[in-house]
Amino acid sequence: MAFHAVISGAGIAGPALAHQLDARGWRATVLERHPQRRDEGQNVDIRGAAREVIRRMGIDADVRAATTGELGTRFVTADGTPAASFPVARPGRPDGPTAELEILRGELSRILVERTADRTDYLFGTQLADVTDHGDHVSATLDDGTAIDADVLVIAEGLHSRSRRFVSSVEVRDLGMYLAYVTLPRRDTDDSWWNWQHATKSRSVHLRPDNVGTTRAILTFFSDVRGLEDLGRRDQISLLRRTFADVGGAAPRILDELDDAPMYFSTVGQVHPPSWSRGRIGLLGDSAFCNATFGGAGTSLALIGAYLLAGELAAGPDPAAALTRYQQAMQPFVRSAPVVRGEMLRLANPRSPWGIRAVHAGARLAAGPLGRAVGAVTGVAGIGGDELALPD
Repeated sequence: MAFHAVISGAGIAGPALAHQLDARGWRATVLERHPQRRDEGQNVDIRGAAREVIRRMGIDADVRAATTGELGTRFVTADGTPAASFPVARPGRPDGPTAELEILRGELSRILVERTADRTDYLFGTQLADVTDHGDHVSATLDDGTAIDADVLVIAEGLHSRSRRFVSSVEVRDLGMYLAYVTLPRRDTDDSWWNWQHATKSRSVHLRPDNVGTTRAILTFFSDVRGLEDLGRRDQISLLRRTFADVGGAAPRILDELDDAPMYFSTVGQVHPPSWSRGRIGLLGDSAFCNATFGGAGTSLALIGAYLLAGELAAGPDPAAALTRYQQAMQPFVRSAPVVRGEMLRLANPRSPWGIRAVHAGARLAAGPLGRAVGAVTGVAGIGGDELALPD
């Protein structure tokens, strides 16, 4: 009889693990508290060793067919004038802000779920209520009172996982930065660049292309107040309108659309539990190793982690021992990810007009011939670079 895994979370890491376990003869049941697969969210990138993972998974062509078509990253002034431009990374060149493989989070999730739906049980509108590790198996009790027995339970729910408590009580480190992701009707004047507009008081406005006929916007700001992500949608919209009321450029267009536009409000945070498992219960993706929810390479790490965890579980014979081996194998990839600190985020989002001019001047230097030459020498290929090889 096939080994069985219960996976909590149907975003990226959970379906990726289900895909890899199925390829190794396991069966999986994936729980998701939302009533259907979530399409919201913005661009995610696939870098470094994660590119090899999607090739081995057989989804490379699907991913490339669904990329956003983003040409690169461009710092712009309020009137839309480019201050500095960084074209998309190409094979053999260091990664820049825009990776070679940029895809909407919802599109990548769709590909993974569609590839696994015929052999994986997806239980939407369902979440974990309790977990019992019996030693030789684990029982997952759902919020409707039913229980599912499995050989292993993997929690892949994200930074603010509600079920991480079954493994660790570590708290999320909040970096003080908030983001509102908004999907806008596309205009003829929208181009295929990631346009990043700085505003004073550490605020930023972003417009990015997608491949589904809309434009993705991001509003970012800093606050010492915690818990804003828990406000109701109406209060969040009111907060955004007050915060960006004096910002020109693309901001008024975004604020005008907030009442009816799809929006996802989030905070930038980190979490690093000392252990990613307890017995037959394990953590995967941002639940286990979130370096930052903005610019922290979470999608690439989730794909690599799913690949490594599936391989260790398939190697057997003890799932608890496999979870320990997976953490040991994955930690070098986590350490290779960009280091994201609160002071770095604030440096990239200055408070004053002088600070914005300094950022633009530095960006122009980095985008020029001297900056490109330095980048060619010091740049890395991404998560894992060329130093960390994936096991077969």
